[in-house]
Amino acid sequence: MSTSYAMPTPDQSATWVHTAPDRSAISAARLALWALILRDLLVVRKHLFEFVARTLVQPFLLCFVFLYVFPKIGQGIGGGTNTAAQSDFATVLVPGVVGISILFQGVQSVALTMSQEFGYTREIEDRVQAPCPIWLVAMAKVFSGAVQGLISAIIVLPIASVVHAKGVEAHFDFHWWIILTLTPLACVTMASLGLLLGTSFEPRNIGLMFGFIILPVTFLGGTYYEWTRLAPVEVHGIHWLQILVLVNPLIYVNEGMRAALTSAPHLHLYVIYPVLAGFLALFLGLGLRNFRRRVLT
Repeated sequence: MSTSYAMPTPDQSATWVHTAPDRSAISAARLALWALILRDLLVVRKHLFEFVARTLVQPFLLCFVFLYVFPKIGQGIGGGTNTAAQSDFATVLVPGVVGISILFQGVQSVALTMSQEFGYTREIEDRVQAPCPIWLVAMAKVFSGAVQGLISAIIVLPIASVVHAKGVEAHFDFHWWIILTLTPLACVTMASLGLLLGTSFEPRNIGLMFGFIILPVTFLGGTYYEWTRLAPVEVHGIHWLQILVLVNPLIYVNEGMRAALTSAPHLHLYVIYPVLAGFLALFLGLGLRNFRRRVLT
C-alpha cells in the first residue's frame, strides 16, 4: 500500500516563511549576553548576604580602625592628633575605601569565579555553548562584575561615611558629573582586570594573585594618601615613588573618587579619564585573548 504526502502550495510555503522567527545573529548574541549577565546577577541575589558581607568587611575595618579606634586611643592619624587633621584624613580615606571596594569586587567576582569555572569541573564549557561568540561570554563576566562593583560602591560609601569617632568626619563635596561618568568607567576597568587575572593564573595558583598583585596594588594605590603627598619621597631630586605608582590603575580610581566626592587635592581629571580608558583597553584586550586561548585549549 502506498502512502501519499500532500505538498504545501506556494502560498502556504510563503506563509510559513513569513511567520517563521526572523532573528539576526546580532539580536541572538545580544539576548544571549543579557541572559548570561542576568544569570550571574541572579546568583548574587540568591547569595545577597554573602555578597554584602564580603563587600563591607575590609572597608568597615579600615574605617573602624583608622577613624574610630585611633582617635579613641589617642593614636595620631593623618599627620596629627587634633580633630582637624583627623577629619582631613577621613576625607582622604573614605573615597579610597570606595575605590578599593570597586577593585576587590571586580577582581573577586570575575577572577575567582573564572578560576573555579576553568578548574576541574570545567563549568565554563557550559557557558561557551551559548549562541554567541566566545568573546561575548567573557564580556558578560566583565559586565556582571562591573555591576557588582557599582553596587559595592553604593553600599560602602554611606557605611564608610558614618564609621568614625566623635568629631572626626569626612567632608564631602559631590560632583555628580564625575560620579556618573567615572564610577562606571572604574567598575568596568577593575572587572576587566579581574578577567585578565582570572585567565592568567592557574586555579591552583590563584592565591598568589593576592600576594603578588592585589596587595601591592592596594597599598600603593593611594587608598590612605593623595598622590600629591608622595612628592617628599625622592632620591637626588627624583620623585621615584610618585612615578612608580603611576603604573597602578588603582591610583587613578582613588584619585578620581576624591575628585568626585570631595574637594581634596587630586590628579587632574584630564589625566585620570584617558589613563583609565587606556587601562580598560589593555586589560580587556589581553583578558579576551587569554580567555579565548583557555577555552579553546
